[in-house]
Amino acid sequence: MKPLFAKGPSLGVRLLVFAVLCVALMVVDARFDSLKPVRSQMGLVLTPFYWLADLPVRAWKGATEQISSSSSLVAENEKLKAEALLLQRRLQKLATLTEQNVRLRELLNSAALVDDRVIVAELIGLDPNPFTHRILIDKGSQDGVFVGQPVLDANGLMGQVVEVMPYAARVLLLTDVTHSIPVQVNRNGLRAIAAGTGDSEYLELRHVAETADIKEGDLLVSSGLGQRFPSGYPVAQVKEVVRDSGQPFAIVRAVPTAMLNRSRYLLLVFSDSRSPEERAAAAAEAQASADRQAAERAEKTADQSEVKAQAAPVGDSQPAVPAEPSADEVRP
Repeated sequence: MKPLFAKGPSLGVRLLVFAVLCVALMVVDARFDSLKPVRSQMGLVLTPFYWLADLPVRAWKGATEQISSSSSLVAENEKLKAEALLLQRRLQKLATLTEQNVRLRELLNSAALVDDRVIVAELIGLDPNPFTHRILIDKGSQDGVFVGQPVLDANGLMGQVVEVMPYAARVLLLTDVTHSIPVQVNRNGLRAIAAGTGDSEYLELRHVAETADIKEGDLLVSSGLGQRFPSGYPVAQVKEVVRDSGQPFAIVRAVPTAMLNRSRYLLLVFSDSRSPEERAAAAAEAQASADRQAAERAEKTADQSEVKAQAAPVGDSQPAVPAEPSADEVRP
């Protein structure tokens, strides 16, 4: 009678047999190429198992890369935002510098067209009173600024200095209600008085006859009759002329040529306050002085030429004999 469960080889014997078989397969695979097709087929069969075994590692690595990529993108986004903000700030500064450069070039160009001596000032403050049009500039008595000094920008007259401090001054603008300036129409020389209206956008011409030859687009320049502003500077351009046959005077409104609300750099004019006679006398005196200096130089040149002619040697004279050295000059 056979037993119900047959007893096979022991586990140790089986382990030994499998170990010997594995070693034999490795030796055969290393020495010979007969097992390569088998190894290739086995690799094809085991590929899904390899993929499944590597799935957790790849999943963990992908999740880690996703998290790190997201955080790096957020950090990079924040960095780019900061850089964009800095570049925008620099661009705004560059635009400001460009505009300042343009304004300064215009200002220097206008200064070249002015015959009088000028200095450049910068606006540093505005009068808070809404009924007064005054500004504060950064030049004062230390720079030679005086009360009544004309102030203009690159486009025309702006006003005059009304208060002087050591390092600052206050300027009353043309549009202030208390300010008036004598002007003339550049086209025909018609004289009038331009008064401030309290509105920075326009001036009014007072006591202009209804039949006066003035029209829209006429340029108004300073006439110099007030002995305060030099003549020939642009003041305003006529914007509107209203004539009423029942009124003795026409209503004339003009727009200031100066950028009263936008100009930051201004010119302070040091005009020549002398009369034409005084300027002519000074010019004649300077010319006479220059003539005297030229005559003195010519006379001096003539004297030097005469001295050289007298010192020149005569043809029949004997050559000069060099003097013998004195005892003090002879070396021991």
